[in-house]
Amino acid sequence: MASLDNTATNVASIADVQSSKDLRNLAIDLVGIKGARHPILVADEDENEQSTIAEFDMYVDLPPNIKGTHMSRFIEILNGQDSALSLHSFKSLLKQMTARLGATTGVIRVSFPFFIRKYAPISRVQSLMDYQVTFNGRLAPDSTSVELEIVIPVTSLCPCSKEISDYGAHNQRSHVTLKVEARNSVTITKMVQLVEQEASCELFGTLKRPDEKYVTERAYENPKFVEDLVRDIAARLNDDHDICRFSVAAENFESIHNHSAYAVITKDQ
Repeated sequence: MASLDNTATNVASIADVQSSKDLRNLAIDLVGIKGARHPILVADEDENEQSTIAEFDMYVDLPPNIKGTHMSRFIEILNGQDSALSLHSFKSLLKQMTARLGATTGVIRVSFPFFIRKYAPISRVQSLMDYQVTFNGRLAPDSTSVELEIVIPVTSLCPCSKEISDYGAHNQRSHVTLKVEARNSVTITKMVQLVEQEASCELFGTLKRPDEKYVTERAYENPKFVEDLVRDIAARLNDDHDICRFSVAAENFESIHNHSAYAVITKDQ
């Protein structure tokens, strides 16, 4: 018992340097931790929860008269999470962080691989496809925003190549980076499906020979420039009145050039 008392006395006597006064009178916009990896559960609304490893950036503002923030509290917040993370619960995490750090502004960026079970188009063989997902959240005195960001790999086939060639057409893998902010919750799965439906063809983890024939012919019959890709996706997003802001960017890793083709459309209102 005496040992515990001595430990408590020693902790109480250790100086709290972070909370000391700073005389430079310069507020810090954001300070915190970057690149902290942590296991989490992710819930995609109606989908089942899945375990993954996430990378967290967590920041708060710091008043001009305080020397430093308490960095250990960010990790303590992560260690204390016992429920699944979703777009719906992300605002609660922002509020918890700013309250724990005594801040008025908080920013959290959490990025993780998310897996969707898919079925090959002909054989129906099952496999998992991974997508890089990021939740971007910002809490300020006058507003709170949460943005869903997904990188979705797809196939694109060049309309010009198909038109001018006697046979064949060059095609390549493309990455569509979708960012959306919605009035109501959107799901990762539905956003992935929306983008894949507008590509020349979607990707699959496993394909048998009949499936490979299908995806090759599907892409050939559905050629799209990088411009077509972003326009078709943006048109779908414009029709969704729950989505208030979005950005859709496509990068085609050209198979006949040593550079990429790129296009982006942004709606911010």
